[in-house]
Amino acid sequence: MRSTENVGPLAVPQHFLLSKAARSLSLARVARLSDEEAHDAFRLIRWTETKGEAVCPRCACAATYAYKARRLWKCKACSHQFSVTSGTIFASRKMPIRDILMAIAIFANGVKGHSALQLSRDLDCQYKTAFVLAHKIREAMTAEDAERTVSGEVEVDGAYFGGYVKPANEKENRVDRRKTQHQTGKRKVVVVMRERGGETLPFVFRSEAEAVATIGRKVAPGSTVYADEAAGWDALHDRFLTKRINHSEAYSTAEACTNGAESFFSRIRRAEIGIHHHIAGPYLQAYAGEMAWREDKRRVSNGEQYLMMTEAALRHPVSRVWKGYWQRTAH
Repeated sequence: MRSTENVGPLAVPQHFLLSKAARSLSLARVARLSDEEAHDAFRLIRWTETKGEAVCPRCACAATYAYKARRLWKCKACSHQFSVTSGTIFASRKMPIRDILMAIAIFANGVKGHSALQLSRDLDCQYKTAFVLAHKIREAMTAEDAERTVSGEVEVDGAYFGGYVKPANEKENRVDRRKTQHQTGKRKVVVVMRERGGETLPFVFRSEAEAVATIGRKVAPGSTVYADEAAGWDALHDRFLTKRINHSEAYSTAEACTNGAESFFSRIRRAEIGIHHHIAGPYLQAYAGEMAWREDKRRVSNGEQYLMMTEAALRHPVSRVWKGYWQRTAH
């Protein structure tokens, strides 16, 4: 996380986010884009292989007609009409393309995330619009997580989120909130598999013990696994060379540590406390995946992150979770 660029022999190493290399995106430049320039930017990012020439999302034919009156194309092979966002996670959009690009740029700049409420104020749109848009970006960012695996030296750890039980006002009425009978049942654990020098894979479970089967699938055979002394990790010894660290005695030893996994959880906790305030519930996996992506790309400039997010969104098909979300959930 430290950069030594342009520093003297006695200077303190500079944090990457404070360096010039971290800044390659200008929100002002994105905001000044005309509608035509924003459309061209989307087109060039989506169809990079054809240098911006439209490709039919239905049959992948590159022979198309372009309409002059509207920003649409028609496929010569299947006669399908499509726009630059057709077949992507932004399909059926109502928001102007420039505003979508602005939303992605703002989202990329949030080192520890960006709340939907703040995004709605930034874009001057409804909270519901910003909420769905932010989750669509998260879904696109983490779409490849289901297929990824880790190998080599892998740190495994878990952290619990949600299910907060407020203590009673008077001491004699308080209960031990650690016991199952006094909990809400909403508390879940984010289990992370973090490859040293590599990628971070988070998953959500009811307990750490439930994660063992997933760890067996996601961690390559022959890898060395590092974990703490929690009883749920005992089963890992049957599958991998497993080294344990007792945190009551030390956080790191010459034999083992899980500091990489703890660093990931630190990012989630700071996002929860300072940005979102509540990241539990059915979408805890989405927030965990976003923070894993940000942790892995922490040495990538904001401009590159912006392009990666936009490209991922334009490669991703229509979201089955978020398209029509408020229509389905309205009461």
